[in-house]
Amino acid sequence: MDQLTNRFKHALKAGHPQIGLWLGLCSGYSAEILAGTGFDWLLIDGEHAPNDISTILAQLQGIAPYPSQPVVRPAWNDPVIIKQLLDIGAQTLLIPMVQNAEQAHEAVRATRYPPAGIRGVGSALARASRWNRIPDYLSRANDEMCVLVQVETSEALQNLPEIAAVDGIDGIFIGPADLSADMGHISNPQHPEVRAAIERAMNQIKASGKAAGILMTNVDAAKYYLDLGALFVAVGVDTILLTGAASALAARFDKIREVQSTTSTRVD
Repeated sequence: MDQLTNRFKHALKAGHPQIGLWLGLCSGYSAEILAGTGFDWLLIDGEHAPNDISTILAQLQGIAPYPSQPVVRPAWNDPVIIKQLLDIGAQTLLIPMVQNAEQAHEAVRATRYPPAGIRGVGSALARASRWNRIPDYLSRANDEMCVLVQVETSEALQNLPEIAAVDGIDGIFIGPADLSADMGHISNPQHPEVRAAIERAMNQIKASGKAAGILMTNVDAAKYYLDLGALFVAVGVDTILLTGAASALAARFDKIREVQSTTSTRVD
């Protein structure tokens, strides 16, 4: 496949489950390290991590030589931000907090050149077209865009059939943290009511022919949703992995110091 073909989008269309990792460290260097670990996709987070266009660009460049596919989450469903992200080379976007079909439609329009959408044409300045070195970029770009929207409130769940029916939406991601909070079970996405709501949503998404996605750092829960038919599942977060591994390592040496201190006291 050439560099314009969106391998992540084609994998979803083919029904191949994609396992991902969330990136919140805002570093091209750490993104490149993680791009070589074997995950199918890496989510560059611009909503809750302190990323900007420059740091996202560095991560896209770090990931580019590796098989892992980048997915970028902008801070909001904003056509100006989306335009900038597309020009620096993002082809797959995860749009947060989409509440209805109109917002989903606007997200799609922001990723398409006219007349299908409202994306501004600036390919001579864009990494996406390799500065016009991809001769057919403008005619092919629309078809290679992958738009994923986040459904993460009770209101959005009620509007899910209409959201899923929007042409150009490739997948729908259930946001378990925000959904559980909205349902009155903050910090408890495993609550039976939340799980039941997610299961119903997953079934609706599958029935619509769109790809379903979710973030679950609990391994058993992630496997459960994969078995349920989710096609793009993030199973970890780089910040959690780093803090967990570092804390565990430090704790091991705390125990060693305790043993050494006890031994020294006894000897004295």
